[in-house]
Amino acid sequence: MKLRRREREGTWQAGLYLKLVVLLAVIAYAVAFVIENHRETEVHFVFHTTRVSLIWVILLSLAIGVIGGVLLSQLYRRRRRHEVGESADAVSDLGGGDEAVGEPEGAAPSA
Repeated sequence: MKLRRREREGTWQAGLYLKLVVLLAVIAYAVAFVIENHRETEVHFVFHTTRVSLIWVILLSLAIGVIGGVLLSQLYRRRRRHEVGESADAVSDLGGGDEAVGEPEGAAPSA
């Protein structure tokens, strides 16, 4: 057991180095993206105009798109579950039988 552990510790971990290289590439790309999009641009609202860095416009648009997509997918899933869930809940309430068994609560027992 100890021999195997020593063998693993001494081996070259390609997966770890691959992850590090990918992480460094993503960081380098992000830095280059910010540097390339640093110039200011005008953003025209209906009643107001402002000047902001282009990177903030891009990131704000991305954030709004992601949040909108998540909210719309949740709304779709909720509606879909509601449509499918009504018939499925009615069947599961039967407990595997064809009809309800027993008296409703508060009802007088039948003779």
